[in-house]
Amino acid sequence: MAQADFAMEHHDAKPPSWLWTLAEGRAVFELGSFYWLRLLMRYLPKGDGHPVVVLPGFLASDTSTRPLRGLLKDLDYAPYAWGLGRNLRFDEAREAEMHALIEETFAKHKRKISIIGWSLGGVFAREIAKEAPDIVRSVISLGSPISSNRNYSNARRLYDHINGPPEELQTDRMAQLHVPPPVPTTSIYSKTDGIVAWRGSIQDSDPSNLQTENIEVPASHCGLGVNPLVMYLIADRLAQAEGAWAPFDRSGFKSVLFGAP
Repeated sequence: MAQADFAMEHHDAKPPSWLWTLAEGRAVFELGSFYWLRLLMRYLPKGDGHPVVVLPGFLASDTSTRPLRGLLKDLDYAPYAWGLGRNLRFDEAREAEMHALIEETFAKHKRKISIIGWSLGGVFAREIAKEAPDIVRSVISLGSPISSNRNYSNARRLYDHINGPPEELQTDRMAQLHVPPPVPTTSIYSKTDGIVAWRGSIQDSDPSNLQTENIEVPASHCGLGVNPLVMYLIADRLAQAEGAWAPFDRSGFKSVLFGAP
């Protein structure tokens, strides 16, 4: 990590302004725009049929990812919900269940899996990919708190209230959250995110790592999983041929819509 990034990581870590948190209600309009443009989204780049597992955010269930999974099916992927109920607690049993889902999906399709994780689901997606890179094709995280400094999230206290303070082993693991998995990894974030401060969603800036990227979108945290611009990005990223991943092309008008840190 560059010296400037290190300084930002440890001395400027704070959650989003409460003004942005109170503005999270705008996700309703993002959901409305998703359904308004739903038919047009069928013309987004098509996939090659490989499986895509979608993990919900903290406090959410598979209901929150249903619109995205429906779109993925229309784009010729094989989407899978996580099927583990509401995302509340994390322990060894829950982690084992997630790994079992990935392994069973791989065994069924005999193809590498892409994982999309929304918020906390993105943290899980990255950690799964770190432990099973041979069966994970790519990872896309949406507004995920992937920094080793937990102060970027407004949901930290609630998470700790439900799960208890991190144990020593978890603390050591959390210190490595910023390390990207050894597979193509895209972090999609918003500077108007009201739950996770955007700096907490930025992957390490390492010119030698050509498999990681950060893409900014104008969105709320609760709307990231249905925002039409995010749907475009997901379709673009997933449509790349296996083994031929390249960073997102921001040329032309896309430079206005999608930013870089």
